[in-house]
Amino acid sequence: MPFPTLPAPFARALADHDYAEPTPVQSAVLEAAADGRDLLVSAQTGSGKTVAYGLAMAGLLLDGAETLAPPGAPLALVIAPTRELALQVQRELMWLYGPAGGRVTACVGGMDPRREARALNEGTHIVVGTPGRLRDHLERRTLVTDQMRAVVLDEADEMLDLGFREDIEFILSATPNQRSTFLFSATLPKAIDSLAARYQRDALRLAVKSETRGHADIAYRAIRVVPREIEHVVLNLLRAADAPTAIVFCNTRNAVRHLQASLTERGFSTVALSGELGQGERNAALQALRDGRAKVCVATDVAARGIDLPGLSLVIHADLPHDAEVLQHRSGRTGRAGKKGTSILLIPNARRRRAEQMFQLAKISPEWGGPPSADEIRRLDGERMLEDPLFTEAPGEEDLALAETLVTGRTPLELAAALARVYRTRLPAPEEVTDPGEQSGRGASSRPPYDPMDPERIAAMGPAVWFRLNLGRRDNADPRRLLPMLTRRGGIDRQEIGAIRIFDRETKFEVRGNAASRFAQAFARNGSPEIQVEALEGDAPAAERKGPAGFKSPRAAKHERHVGKPEGAKTYARKPRA
Repeated sequence: MPFPTLPAPFARALADHDYAEPTPVQSAVLEAAADGRDLLVSAQTGSGKTVAYGLAMAGLLLDGAETLAPPGAPLALVIAPTRELALQVQRELMWLYGPAGGRVTACVGGMDPRREARALNEGTHIVVGTPGRLRDHLERRTLVTDQMRAVVLDEADEMLDLGFREDIEFILSATPNQRSTFLFSATLPKAIDSLAARYQRDALRLAVKSETRGHADIAYRAIRVVPREIEHVVLNLLRAADAPTAIVFCNTRNAVRHLQASLTERGFSTVALSGELGQGERNAALQALRDGRAKVCVATDVAARGIDLPGLSLVIHADLPHDAEVLQHRSGRTGRAGKKGTSILLIPNARRRRAEQMFQLAKISPEWGGPPSADEIRRLDGERMLEDPLFTEAPGEEDLALAETLVTGRTPLELAAALARVYRTRLPAPEEVTDPGEQSGRGASSRPPYDPMDPERIAAMGPAVWFRLNLGRRDNADPRRLLPMLTRRGGIDRQEIGAIRIFDRETKFEVRGNAASRFAQAFARNGSPEIQVEALEGDAPAAERKGPAGFKSPRAAKHERHVGKPEGAKTYARKPRA
């Protein structure tokens, strides 16, 4: 159904943003029964509610005119729970009200309050802000409310959960009694009913919910994982999906920091969002995602509330959500405005029962499976390679001239292999991961566990070669940081790295078998003046030649730490995976 008759500026704004017909929540607030009424609306995030209440209050602000009067004291107030949501709402209302001459001002924590006060003093039509900052402006008398005709509470349940009830009541009490009040909430608990009964007049209740699961445009997948491989599974999922924008949720700030650093080291363009970041840093991270400079965002729940990224098609839950509501909130970052999205949960077998209870509460039936393997990703790379701009873009004259030179000196197969190598070096190397299979009683995986530290496998690689790296403890070197860097820059797999010894000013490590020469050549190409690697002359010390081709068992490494290691060195032995 097309939009009902709207003032020309709003119809033009909607057409410019490809709004052909309203979403269910937009249709509900534009019905004749809702005209002039206070509204209590239950609608999920991502349902188009910002445009819905923007249109619902348009008649009040225009007051019969085609365009808005010059800006002065604000006519409308929108209260949002988080800075990101408030800034997102400001952007939405700016394009919606732009053709009508509207001015929208944001007042959020983390920004300069003096600049906000100047913007308010210069005049505006709509103020969007977070509860704490709005209350601060009211107490400083920089926000004038006597001309307000409409107040919107966006994601009211989230604001109450975050402890903003006192601030909300203070703000509402400072606005005119004759205002219209629009209250939007994903859920309608008793606290919301109490707030509506106190501050709304004969409100029209509108429940706009999907008839199927939480978000009908989201495909849910549950991936069985081994807990210690979660980081590797995240990497493989990002590589397999090749999404233009993805978000990975963690439960703690420390987990966000660690995963973001790990993905960045492996070659992903990654940003982080957590509560410890300042507003300027958070804005910069979101802008990097919007303009394509970053493809992956690693975030906590609180930091990601309300963010809207148009190209976001993949959500990965590296840590299991705390409850069904958090699951739906996280997943709702994708599958918005009619676009399809995928939400993937990583579930160790020990937490499967809890996950299934959460799915039942959320009315979600995910597709269960194992993580994508390195071989699957390599196969996908082969399929995608011909679609890369290397092949699809027309070659220039210089390209053709160089190509003629190349074909005279190399065979087609050699040239194709070189091109494949160039393509692969631009991509993060996939990881070998394990599918732990179903829980006992549900059937077990027929796939044998992969053990990169199997002595027979290591023996087949040939003798190990020791290398020296010019980073040590003084440079905060540790295996978790060094391994991703060595494998990415050296073009080898993790199982081809042997023992690692970290000294005060340098690190010595071994590369197994025939991977050594390949590692040295690749590192020479991909290294930097600050990070240098050189091969050590001669064999490893006798204490390190026990076992197959440089392999050192965890027991031998433990013994060496006490009696056999050189002074000042710290040795790390690679532990077998289950």
